[in-house]
Amino acid sequence: MPSILPLGDPAPSDGLLPAQAVAGAADRAFGLYVHIPFCAVRCGYCDFNTYTATELGGGASQDAYATTAVSEVDFAATVLRNSGLPDRPLSTVFFGGGTPTLLPAEDLARILTAAVGHWGLEPGAEVTTEANPDSVTPASLQVLADAGFTRVSFGMQSAVPHVLKVLDRTHTPSRVPQVVQWARDAGLAVSLDLIYGTPGESLEDWRFSLETALSYQPDHISAYALIVEDGTKLAAQIRRGEVPGIDDDDHADKYELADQLIGAAGLSWYEVSNWSRTPEQACRHNLAYWRGDDWWGIGPGAHSHVGGVRWWNVKHPTAYAGRLAQGLSPAAGRETLDAETRDVERVMLEARLVSGLATSTLGDHGRHAVAGLIADGLVEPPAAFHGTLVLTLKGRLLADAVVRRILPD
Repeated sequence: MPSILPLGDPAPSDGLLPAQAVAGAADRAFGLYVHIPFCAVRCGYCDFNTYTATELGGGASQDAYATTAVSEVDFAATVLRNSGLPDRPLSTVFFGGGTPTLLPAEDLARILTAAVGHWGLEPGAEVTTEANPDSVTPASLQVLADAGFTRVSFGMQSAVPHVLKVLDRTHTPSRVPQVVQWARDAGLAVSLDLIYGTPGESLEDWRFSLETALSYQPDHISAYALIVEDGTKLAAQIRRGEVPGIDDDDHADKYELADQLIGAAGLSWYEVSNWSRTPEQACRHNLAYWRGDDWWGIGPGAHSHVGGVRWWNVKHPTAYAGRLAQGLSPAAGRETLDAETRDVERVMLEARLVSGLATSTLGDHGRHAVAGLIADGLVEPPAAFHGTLVLTLKGRLLADAVVRRILPD
């Protein structure tokens, strides 16, 4: 969740949604994202909407945050009902941040309980929290499991101390196998997040991190290329020459190594940066984003999407808490997507997935571009995939290049 909010139209203070959001809703899945905007230390590469202060005042403090988040859950339920949306159980819930597990596990459980009280959960629903390895205990993980969480995603990032130091991560590599075992003991599925391309990380460093992560036999792995965002500490370090810059060729080499090693370990690629041990263990919450399902985002700066209507909350936790305390929508702005924009986004998102992009849904420009992509060896012939376009290579840079070719100027 980048910290800079997009431009958009004013959002109504009552939060009510237009008729477009209601149309076809009964056929769309509905999920919940809960943003916890607190971190013990702000990582040098991070531009997410997070805060290290333990006391921001009023309903923005860590101690009061669960109560504030529950008030938005209540507000969301009222808005959806008053807007004419049908009752739909939650198919996925995802707590992200920040570091959600900086809050007491009982607070996370309270937010989840409030959401389930309004909407219920589909049978077998996925309920995930992100966590830093040094922010959980066996007891806290058991509280989460008992409350209905099914999955935990640990920010491992690297198994190499000097890489973790550049990233400003606070845990030690030896902590990761401990927390993986604790999560398994609590009955939680385990995902590990890795980052490649950190300044000073060699290919062998990356190989070691991959092999170490795989030795813990996670159910899911995410491997993300490091992106240097303007305004971050890391961007300033690179600009001053204190650490080397980012190399796209290095990213490509490391992506190919990840795909090779993770696949050999029995996990299957299903999205540009994600692999799962079985199809059922793919992150269904993220799949909902890529497929354009509905979700409500709880928390400062959180984004929501319902039926082609997208909105985003005010960024600062104090402003967020203040609006909710007055019974007002915390949304800072919103946009209603037209058919062309929705089609562009569908191409950009579906092209990332192993299920591919149905060529029959492309416009004239896109269908014409497919022949050139096949000739250049960038994609497989669609006929072999029942009319879908599937990327031969799955790296982020290639995916972006293919999408640019398919979309009209």
